[in-house]
Amino acid sequence: MAAKKERTAISPTRAENFPEWYQQVVKVGELAETSPVRGCMVIKPWGYALWENMQRVLDRMFKETGHVNAYFPLFIPMSFMEKEAKHVEGFATECAVVTHTRLTMREDGTLEPDSPLEEPLIVRPTSEMIIGATYSKWVQSYRDLPLLINQWANVVRWEMRPRLFLRTTEFLWQEGHTVHAFAEEAWEETERMLGLYAEFAEDFMAMPVVRGEKTEGERFPGAERTLTIEALMQDRKALQSGTSHYFGQKFARANDITFLDPSGEEVHAWTTSWGVSTRLIGGLVMTHGDDDGLVLPPRLAPVQAVVLPVIHQEATRHQVLEFCEALKRELAALRWRGEAVRVEIDSRDLRGGEKMWQWIKKGVPVRIEIGPRDLASDSVFVGRRDRSPRDRYSQKRGEFIESLAETLEEIQNHLFEKAKAFQDSHTRVFDDRDEFYRFFAPQDSQRPEIHGGLALAHWCGDPEVEARVGEELKVTIRCIPFAENRNPGRCIFTGRPSPQRVIFAKAY
Repeated sequence: MAAKKERTAISPTRAENFPEWYQQVVKVGELAETSPVRGCMVIKPWGYALWENMQRVLDRMFKETGHVNAYFPLFIPMSFMEKEAKHVEGFATECAVVTHTRLTMREDGTLEPDSPLEEPLIVRPTSEMIIGATYSKWVQSYRDLPLLINQWANVVRWEMRPRLFLRTTEFLWQEGHTVHAFAEEAWEETERMLGLYAEFAEDFMAMPVVRGEKTEGERFPGAERTLTIEALMQDRKALQSGTSHYFGQKFARANDITFLDPSGEEVHAWTTSWGVSTRLIGGLVMTHGDDDGLVLPPRLAPVQAVVLPVIHQEATRHQVLEFCEALKRELAALRWRGEAVRVEIDSRDLRGGEKMWQWIKKGVPVRIEIGPRDLASDSVFVGRRDRSPRDRYSQKRGEFIESLAETLEEIQNHLFEKAKAFQDSHTRVFDDRDEFYRFFAPQDSQRPEIHGGLALAHWCGDPEVEARVGEELKVTIRCIPFAENRNPGRCIFTGRPSPQRVIFAKAY
C-alpha cells in the first residue's frame, strides 16, 4: 500500500514543479503580485517591509564604509549612452525610450503622442553615464577624491520573460558609483564592496555564496573586471546575487572625468560601480522556502515573533487579549543582535488554525499561541518556522521570554547551516567531459526534473568553448572562484592547459 502523501500548504511542491511553487510562495506569502503593466510588479506591504529591512542594513553598511547617498535623474539622454560602445551594446535591447512629451486627444476620444523630443531619453537601465556626466563637473582636483556615492532607485530593463523579483521590467535596487585617484584604490573599493555583499548575504540572509570574478563574456558591459557573489537555489540553479565592477579609466574617458594630481598634471580618474536589487527577495524565497511557504531568517523578518490569541468563547476574550498584550510589551522590550525584537499581535476575528497557517506561509520565525489553558498555567505554546508546523511545544512564559533571543539566534544559524549543507552536497568536481554533460542533462527532457548544481571544472579560457557549452547545456560560467581549486590542470573540453577550476551552473 502506497504511503499517504503529506499535505502541504503549497501546491505544487518544490519537487513537483519548482517554478510554479515559487510563484505560489510569493503569492501566499503576500510578497508581490503582477501589475496591469506587463513585466512589472506590485510589491505588497509584507514584501516591501522585507526590502526595507534589507535596505536599512545595507545602507548602514555603506555609510560605515564612508559612502553617502544622493539621487540622480531617471532619464538619460540617448547621446550619453552612446559614449561607451560596450555599455550601449550591452543594454541596447533592454532600453525603454521616451520620444514625446505630451498627449493629445483624437476626435474618437483616444490619445496619441504629441511634441517629439529633440533627443530621445532612455529610462534608466543603470546610471553610469548620467552619473558620470555629473561627476565630470564635481571632480576637479585630487583633493575631491575619493568620491563615494550610492543611490537607492528604480531601474527599467525591458524583460521578455518576467518572473516576480527575479526578472521584472522595473525593479528596485541600489547602485554605488565611486571615483578614485589611483587604480589600486579603485580595485580595493571593488573588492571591499563585494565582501560587504557577501557578508550581508551570509550573516543577514543566511544564504551562503561563492565569491569570484566573471569571465570576459559575463562581465558588466564596459567593465574591465566584474566580481560577483553566486548562491545556489533549491532547484540547483545559481543566482547572481550581487556584483561589483572595476571600470579602470574607461568610463572616466567616456565622461571626461579628470582631475589635477599633486604635480598639476591632468589625469583621468578610476571608477567603480556596484549593486544589489529586489532580486535578493527572490533569492531568499528559493534558498529557505519549503512546501508550506516562506521561511524568513530572523535578522530580516519584518516580524520576528507573532502572538496569536486563541479565543473559543467570548467570556475569555478579555483575559486572553490582556495576557497577549502584556506578553507583547515584554517581548518588544527584549533586544537581539543590538535591536529591539519585532513582535506583533494578530487579534483578528479568525479561527486559530487559519491565523496560524497564514503566518506560517508568511515565514515568521516564531509563533506564540495563547488560549485560556495557557493563561491558567502561565505558559505559551510555541512554533518555530525552521521546524515542522506540527513540532510545537509548551513553555513557561518566563522561560520563553528569557530564551527568545537564543531561539532567534538558533533559527538564524540553522537556516544558514541547512543552506550551506545543501550547497556543499550539490557542488561537484569534474575531470571528465562526459560526466559533466550527464550532470547537467535532465533525465526527462520534456519535463526536466530538478538536476545539476555547481560544477567545478578546468576550462582553458577560450570564449568559444564557453559559448558552446552554454548553447548545448544552457550552462554558464558563474565565476572564477577566489578561494578554492586554484591548482592548474587540463581543460575537460579541449585538453589544453587551465590555470584553475571555474564554476559552471544553470542560472537565473
